[in-house]
Amino acid sequence: MGSIYTVDETFDHTLFAGSSCCFGVFDGVHTGHRFLIDAAKKAAHEAGSRSIVLTFDRDPDEIFAPDKLKKLLSNEDRLALLAQSGVNAVCVLPFTRTLAALSPQDFLEKTFGVYSPAFLHVGCDFAFGARAQGTVDDLQTWAHQSGTSICAYDLKSADGDIITATRIRGLLADGWVEEANRLIGRAYALHETVRPGRSDGRDFGFRTANLTVPSERFVVAEGVYAGYAIVAGKRYAAAISNGVAPTFADSTTANVEVHILDFDQEMYGETIWVEFHHRLRPMMRFSSTQELIDTVMGNIQWVRDNMKV
Repeated sequence: MGSIYTVDETFDHTLFAGSSCCFGVFDGVHTGHRFLIDAAKKAAHEAGSRSIVLTFDRDPDEIFAPDKLKKLLSNEDRLALLAQSGVNAVCVLPFTRTLAALSPQDFLEKTFGVYSPAFLHVGCDFAFGARAQGTVDDLQTWAHQSGTSICAYDLKSADGDIITATRIRGLLADGWVEEANRLIGRAYALHETVRPGRSDGRDFGFRTANLTVPSERFVVAEGVYAGYAIVAGKRYAAAISNGVAPTFADSTTANVEVHILDFDQEMYGETIWVEFHHRLRPMMRFSSTQELIDTVMGNIQWVRDNMKV
C-alpha cells in the first residue's frame, strides 16, 4: 500500500527527486491509467528509485463545470485505488482556481520545486496549467532544464481507440457495461451507504438494499442489471435496479435498489460495493403488481443461474 501525501506547505518535495512519476487525474483508474502506473513502477525498479502517482484531490470539473460533472469514482475511492496500485507514494495536489491559473512553467515549478523526477509518465493528450494550455511539448521544454525524461504514451485499447474516462462514461450511459468493464479492467462499481427505503420489496418477496447515489456519480443507464454486492468483505450475487422505477417514482428517494441473493441482514448505515456486470432490461412501467413481481422474480432467477459466487 503506497503512502498518500498532500502536496501543501508541509510537503517534503525531496520525495520527487530522482523518482519515476506518473501524472493525471486518473478518474476510474482504468486500464490506460494502469499502463501509466506500471510504466512508472517499471522505470523506478530499473533505476532503483521510488515510484509515485501525482494527481489532484478532485476532478478539475468540480470547480469549472460542476453542472456537467460525471465521475467514475469518488475522490476517496480513486485515491485508495491509486494507493493500492503498487506505487511507493500517491502525491495529491489540492486543486484550486489559483493553481489552475498558473502558467505551465509556473505550475511545474510550484509542483516540483527544484526536486524534479527522473521520469515523468503521461498520456499524449496530457494538458495542464492555465486554461489547460500546457502540452507534452511544454513538458519537454521544462525537462531540458530539469533533467527529467518525459515518457508520453498513446493509450489505446485493442480496437485501436483511445482509452479515456469520457469514453467509458459514454459506454456506461448507454448501458454497455461489459465493454466499459473491459476498458476499466474490472467491473464498474458503486460504493455507497445503505439507506432506509420504501420496504415494498420485503412485501413483494425481493427485499432490497437502497442507495442514494449523487448525480455526479450516477453514470450508468437506467435499467436492471446483474452483478455482485460486496458486504463486509463477502461477495454475493445481486440483481440491481439502477434508476427510479416509474411505478415508485413518487414514493422514494433511492435511485439504486440492490436485491442481494441469499442475504437477509439489516444493513442500514453500512457501506457496500455494488458491481455492474450485465444489463438485463430497461426500466419498465408495469400494468399490475403481479406483472412487476413476475418480472423481477425472473430477473432474480437469471442472476441466480448466471452469476456464480
